[in-house]
Amino acid sequence: MKSFKLFKKISLLANLGLIGTLGLGLQSCNDLLTENVVSRIGNDYINTAKGLNDATSAAYSSLRSWYGTERGMNLTIFGTDSYTNGADGSWKFMNTYTTDFDTRNGQLAEVWNDFYQGINTCNAIIERAPAVTGLTDAVKKQRVAEAKFIRAHHYFIMTQLFGGVDLRLTETLAPTKIVKRSTVAQQYAQIIKDLTEALPDLENKARSSEYGRITRAGAEHLLGRVYLTKATSVAKAGDDYAKAIASLKNVINNYGISLLPDFADVHKQGNEANNEVIWSIQYTRDPLTNAGGNNAHVFFGMEYDVLPGMQRDTENGRPFKRYKPTNYTLDVVFKDRENDSRYKKSFKDTYLSNRPGTYNTSFDLTKKTVTFALGDTAIYLPGYEMPESERAKKKYQVLVPSRYDERIFLALNKHFDGARVDRTQFEGGRDFIAFRLADTYLMLGEAQFFSGAISDAVNTYNVVRRRAAWPGKESAMLITADKLNINFVMDERERELLGEQSRWFDLARWGNLIERVKLYNAQAAPYIKPHHVLRPIPQIQIDRAEGTSTGFPQNPGY
Repeated sequence: MKSFKLFKKISLLANLGLIGTLGLGLQSCNDLLTENVVSRIGNDYINTAKGLNDATSAAYSSLRSWYGTERGMNLTIFGTDSYTNGADGSWKFMNTYTTDFDTRNGQLAEVWNDFYQGINTCNAIIERAPAVTGLTDAVKKQRVAEAKFIRAHHYFIMTQLFGGVDLRLTETLAPTKIVKRSTVAQQYAQIIKDLTEALPDLENKARSSEYGRITRAGAEHLLGRVYLTKATSVAKAGDDYAKAIASLKNVINNYGISLLPDFADVHKQGNEANNEVIWSIQYTRDPLTNAGGNNAHVFFGMEYDVLPGMQRDTENGRPFKRYKPTNYTLDVVFKDRENDSRYKKSFKDTYLSNRPGTYNTSFDLTKKTVTFALGDTAIYLPGYEMPESERAKKKYQVLVPSRYDERIFLALNKHFDGARVDRTQFEGGRDFIAFRLADTYLMLGEAQFFSGAISDAVNTYNVVRRRAAWPGKESAMLITADKLNINFVMDERERELLGEQSRWFDLARWGNLIERVKLYNAQAAPYIKPHHVLRPIPQIQIDRAEGTSTGFPQNPGY
C-alpha cells in the first residue's frame, strides 16, 4: 500500500513563545519505505513543492503526541468510571484528581506545546500554499484542506480539555508573549469552519491512496463528533444534533466503509488497515524515526510475568499494570456475556505457560502446586466466582474477580503489540485506530436519541449490536425502544470503545463526569470536584504570556 512520510519532529517554526525544532527526520506510514534523516531546513523550504508536502507530513506527525501515548491515555482513560489505578506509575494523581494534578503537569504541557507547534505548521501551510510552484492546484488545495483538518482536530481536543485557548489562525514567525483566551463559541465556530472548508478538497473516499492521509470520510466523522459535543457545550445551538446526524449518515452511506463481521478482527494485530477503519495514526518499526512510538500496549496489562509458569514475552506484553478496570466496567458494561461477544474478545482471559516447571501456587490456593509443560494453560480468568471445588480440579491457577487487585486483573487486549523487537521495548509500532465506523454508528445513535428520533436510534444501535453478537444470538442482542435510555447510551459506548481514548470526553460531554467518578471510581471519588471538568492551563503558558495570569487567566479551581 502506498504511504507517505512524516517528519519526526512537529514544528517548522515557533509559536506562543515555544521554539519548535525544524524537520529533524522523516517517518513513514509503513515499514517498506526507506527513511532518511533530514536536518538544517531553512524557513524558505516550505515555499517549495517538496517543502510544502513535507510540512504537511510534519503537521500529521503532531498527532503522535496524542494517540497511543501515555499522555493521551492518561487524559482520557484515567479519572473516569471505567478505569482506575493499577499498581504502578507516577501519574496516579491523574486518576485520583488530588492536588498533585496541578498547573505544572508535564503531560498537559507536552500536549499544549506539541499541538500549538502542529497548529503553527498548519497555519504556515494554509498561508504559503497558494504561492508554491511545482504542484498542481488540486494538490495544493488538498494540502491546505489536510492542514485545516489537523488544525480543527487540535483545537477540538484542546477546547474539550481546557475550554478557551489562544485561537491562532496565522503563522507565528517568532516567539511572542501577546496571547489571549478565546471563547468556546469562537473556537467551535472556527473548528466547524475549518472542517467545512476542508471537505470539498479532500479525497472523496474512505481511505487515501496514500494511507494515513485524512479523507473526506474522516473529516465528516470528526465534524459529526464536533456537533455532537457542541450540542451540550456552552456554545450549543438548536440544530447541532441535526447537523451531527447529517454528517454521520454521510460517513456511513457514502464511502463504502463497513463493519467487519467479527469484532475481534478490528484490533487484530496486522489487520489495522481494515475496512472498518476511517483514519489511523501511523507509526513505524524504525527506532530512528518512531520517536516514542505507539506505547498503548504497556498500560492495560496485568502482572502475569512473575506468576507461576510465566515470564515476560512479547506476545503477552510488557505489563505496566497502569489501568485496572472498575467494577462498573466488568459487572455493568460487560454483564451480558452469553449474547455479547465483546467481553471475551476485548479481554485476555488465558495465559499459556512459557516457563515450564513445578511451582507453588500464588493467588489460587485451592491447590498447593501447579506443573506446566510449554503451552499449557497457566492462568485462567473465568470472569465470575468459580466455586472453590471447581477451581481445585483445574491444573492451572484460576483468577476470580474477588482476587483481583492492583497487580493482577483482567487485561484489555486491543493494544497488545507482539511484533516488538524484544520483551522490554516500549516504543510500539502498530498504527493507532483513531476513527472507525462503529464509533460513527454510536455517535449517530446518540444524536438520534437526544433529538428524540428513538426509532431511528434503536435501528442504528442494533447495527453495532448485531455485529457484536455470538453466532446464533443476534436476535437476543437487538434492543427495543423501551431499553434505550441514557444508561444504555453510556454503557454501549464502553462495550465497543473501551480503552480507545474517548471516555473522559464522553463523560464531560454528557455533563456527568463528577457524578460517575464518585459513583464508580472509588480511588478518585473523595477528591474529584466540579472544576475538574476542565484541565488546568499549563503554567508555562501563563508564565510566558504578557501579564501572566492577568493576560492569560487560569481555569477556575486550579
